[in-house]
Amino acid sequence: MTSRFLYLNTHRLLAYGWQHGSLRAEGVFDNDEGGLRQFADYLRQHRHSQFSLLANVAEEGHALETIPFLKGSDRQTLISRKMGQHFFSTPLTTATSLGYEKSQRKNEKLLLSALTNPAHFEPWLTRISDAEVSLAGIYTVAQLGGQLLRKLGQHCERCLLLTVQDHSIRETYLVDGHPHFSRMAPVTDSSIAGIASALAAESGKLHQYLIGQRLIGRGESLPAFIVGHPQTIPAIDKACADKGPLSFTLIDSHLAAGRLKLRTLPEDNRSDLLFLQLLATAPPQQQFASDTHRHHFRLSQIRRGLIAAGLCALLGGVLYAAKETYDAGSLRAEASALLLSKADLDHRYQEISATFPQLDVDNDTLRRVTNRYSDLLHQQHLPAPAFHRVSRVLDRMPAIVLEGISWKNGQDAGTSKGATAPPAIATNRRGGPEITTVRGSIRLERATTRQILAVFDQFVDALRADPANSINILQRPFDIESGHTLRSSDGETEVAQPRQFAVEIVRSNAP
Repeated sequence: MTSRFLYLNTHRLLAYGWQHGSLRAEGVFDNDEGGLRQFADYLRQHRHSQFSLLANVAEEGHALETIPFLKGSDRQTLISRKMGQHFFSTPLTTATSLGYEKSQRKNEKLLLSALTNPAHFEPWLTRISDAEVSLAGIYTVAQLGGQLLRKLGQHCERCLLLTVQDHSIRETYLVDGHPHFSRMAPVTDSSIAGIASALAAESGKLHQYLIGQRLIGRGESLPAFIVGHPQTIPAIDKACADKGPLSFTLIDSHLAAGRLKLRTLPEDNRSDLLFLQLLATAPPQQQFASDTHRHHFRLSQIRRGLIAAGLCALLGGVLYAAKETYDAGSLRAEASALLLSKADLDHRYQEISATFPQLDVDNDTLRRVTNRYSDLLHQQHLPAPAFHRVSRVLDRMPAIVLEGISWKNGQDAGTSKGATAPPAIATNRRGGPEITTVRGSIRLERATTRQILAVFDQFVDALRADPANSINILQRPFDIESGHTLRSSDGETEVAQPRQFAVEIVRSNAP
């Protein structure tokens, strides 16, 4: 969007186009009906440009205020109330924060500024609003004075700035770069000598006025900066000799234009182009236009934001599409490489498989057989868990000596008797029962028959403690079957002999 600048003084408005540090005049419009019609036509021709208005008018007011520490809407409401108290009849106002007091309450110091003659701006602002062009803001020459001095390397806490604007002298009292007082003094003699003498006289008058208003001390040193054309610098230097507390510093407007990177050099003493260049390159944060005047500017900001967001989304989509295209190409190349590798491996497999001995079964049958073999390996059952269960019971009963153990799964006959090697691994399905046969003897010194039988019964009960076990007694330590007589003792030698027994543990493996 092209930037254009409007310069409004007391009797006309000038339009400038700005591009790469070069200002070019595009129109001069008088403050009458004809000039306003021409201005409306100019706006229609450049309705897509962004405008900023720089004002140099006499009706400009400043006031200092102190408000409590507030934030957000409360602060804005209080500032609006203070504006109404100082500048009742104008919407063209702005507030500049001067920092906070170093007291416990932390009050905020404000500089309230206003253009007190809104009727002078209204015809021009009405044409801008009717043309629906973007107005970035309204600024003043006094507002840009402190920024001009900073750009030129002139730093001072309090100073005067005098510039020639149109047919008048703009006199501004600056404190830390902010205008606390500004006025216009007419120039009756436009010659070099007349302008030089007017600058000297007005600086003295302004100094006396500030002393009278108690804005500065009577003996306080006050620098005064004067901007002038190179041809008028000698005359101004001669007329503005240092007078007591006033010390003058002259600024060459052409040198200032170079520091500001302004390619269009001022042709006379007027400093309009310098302030327009400042406005184009570094506009102040505060401006005087109300939200109503900047309505179309806000719409243009929203429009540019949406366009920027759309461009970012489009760029993101293009980058994502490029990435996906690259990934797809990589995958296609990888797939091609894998196909070539597969073809090579298939060829090698065919060559190797041609050397294999020929079987009488086809591949599908062989695959089923190997799968079945794998299933049987997973279903096989070993005797180790059964032997562990028996050993845990025997550990608790030292009087029982294991003489043999055998294990079989289901109805298999693969039984290993004795205490030597474990039986062969059965390969039945795990659904069949497992049978563990335990043969042992009870060895107790000087034990009675009843004591031996009690130990045997404890052993059987310990095996039956596992609810999954079913115990069959194959041989008791003593024969107590019907038809036989249980004798208390056949002598001490017989009782001392080990009493053998045999039990069968049946355990189901069904899931």
